[in-house]
This record gives sequence, C-alpha cells and structure tokens, in this order.
Amino acid sequence: MMKHILLALAVIAAAPAAAILPAHAVDNIESTDAPDLTSVRAKIAAKDYSGALTELRGFANESPQADVYNLMGYTLRKTGDYRTSLTYYTKALELQPDHRAAREYLGELYVETGDMPHARAQLAELTRLCPAGCEERDDLQRAITAAN
Repeated sequence: MMKHILLALAVIAAAPAAAILPAHAVDNIESTDAPDLTSVRAKIAAKDYSGALTELRGFANESPQADVYNLMGYTLRKTGDYRTSLTYYTKALELQPDHRAAREYLGELYVETGDMPHARAQLAELTRLCPAGCEERDDLQRAITAAN
C-alpha cells in the first residue's frame, strides 16, 4: 500500500498540474504491476487521443487492468466512438465492479447519448460506493443535472 502512495506522489510531483486528469481517473490501482499511465494521461489532457489509444492498447495487450480499460473508454468517448467506449467501460467494471471512475465516465457516456435512466443507475452505484460523497458522484450528478 505504501508503495502505491509513494508512486502516486511521485507521479503528481513530476507532472504539471494542467497535464493531469482528475485524480479519480485512475484511482483504483490494485496490483503492483500496474502500468505507469502518466504519459497516457498527459496525452489525453493534450487531446492527443490517437497517441493515448496507441499507448493504452499496448498496456491492454500486456496485462488487462481496469484502469487501462477505463481510460480507453474515456478516450474513445472523447472521440465520439460511444459504442467502443461502452465496451471498454464494461470491461473495466467486469474486472473491478467498484471502480468509481469507470462508473462516473460510463454515466457521462449515458448522459451524452441521452440514456438518462442508465446514467441515473450509475449515479445510484456511486452513491452506494461512496455514501458520504466523492468527486466521481458529484461530477456525474452535475452532468445529469446539466442535461435535464
């Protein structure tokens, strides 16, 4: 656990604030062999979705991880490829059902495609996962409220 905390602090210290996705974008790393997604996150922040996807596909081929699939879904959603994005969010949640960022981003995909019942279902899951509140739940709530 301490290794993960030190790694996270090193990543935050090394990356400029503008180049970092929200902290919850990759918040559920479970294994010690998790890939370093710093470069991917910088590419996404710079809207270099093609570069990010190339790098993410390499990670996905090496060892499937919920964080990698979540960022693949996020990146594909930002390019407008909602169908493939849905596939990757689903894969992330199959590997880690309590992945809050994947639930938020999946809910945002549903908001963007007008599927409000499914967006609200993701919000309900986030409420279950963090009943005292969390950034992911708040962000999805704002997206749902803005769409109504």
